[in-house]
Amino acid sequence: MRRFNLAVLAAVTLSTGLSAVPAQAYGPHGGQRPLGIQNCTATACHFDVPPGTYDVRVLLGGEAASSTSVTGETRRALLPETAAPAGERVARSFTVNVRTPEGEPTGPDGTPGLDLRLGGSAPALADIKVTPARHARQIFLVGDSTVCDQPGDPYSGWGQQLPQYLRKGLSVANYADSGESTVSYLADSRLWATVQPRIRPGDLVLIQLAHNDKTTDAATYRANLETLVAGVRDKGGEPVLVTPIVRRWFNSDGTLDNNTALLVNGLGVDHPAVIRSVAAAQDVPLIDLTAKTKALVESLGLEASKALYLYNEKRDNTHTSAHGATVYAGLVREELVARQLVPEGRVRVG
Repeated sequence: MRRFNLAVLAAVTLSTGLSAVPAQAYGPHGGQRPLGIQNCTATACHFDVPPGTYDVRVLLGGEAASSTSVTGETRRALLPETAAPAGERVARSFTVNVRTPEGEPTGPDGTPGLDLRLGGSAPALADIKVTPARHARQIFLVGDSTVCDQPGDPYSGWGQQLPQYLRKGLSVANYADSGESTVSYLADSRLWATVQPRIRPGDLVLIQLAHNDKTTDAATYRANLETLVAGVRDKGGEPVLVTPIVRRWFNSDGTLDNNTALLVNGLGVDHPAVIRSVAAAQDVPLIDLTAKTKALVESLGLEASKALYLYNEKRDNTHTSAHGATVYAGLVREELVARQLVPEGRVRVG
């Protein structure tokens, strides 16, 4: 699995002209004086806050008709493009996780504080307030490069797109990392040993690891999944097992019924089947993303499905485009709601 050249992060460094309000502005107990529009230019905002979880309320619109989206930190989609008629204002809120490193756990630290970027066809920000989140629930993501916060175009993981589907009070802490298997994720102190202590009672932990378990035998793979599940439960969190997204690898008959597409490794280990088995045996909620993405890719067919992946850009049938990652994040969100793991909230994206 690929690891993108992380030097591209320099391209998203915010202008040094942005004013920074120190974290002490919150006062000794936090929240007395929210950070606001004085921290923004026409296209970006920077807030000098320590790592943590923050609620953001934006007021969108201007004299002319506008359409604004918000991304943050390492290209995370936080708010889908939102229209405001001329002369009107539209309020939206979301919750964001600020951490170091701000993207992949084994990547560079990134810029301190909270960085937001305004996008869309006609962005217009009338006001913004940032306050510490008091009762946020974390959704931790444990995964590989198909899930992670990818640092540069055209790549995007589905975990990078998930926040825009969620309402205020739900924060995505994406600890997925490029190139990781169940073996390496458990072994690297920057990964599982960093994630587990941060889990609090009631937090969700979504686990999708399979793409890089190419030499992991079935017994080891199963044991590693069981270790992750037990580790989440030890902290009072709720584990959710997620089968991997399919690789776009068609048979001549237009189906994806082959080992490459369906993540069966060279030892014959059927990763989705093992995940389903562990979920059933351990009474863990299952999101069968393999089945969901297989059905979608097959329904689109050989040509239309290229847009979900990076076939046109990179001849890559494993990693998703921003469009594909957004679609797949929507499938994850639908399953979380269907299983009553997250409440109904913001739904419409795009």
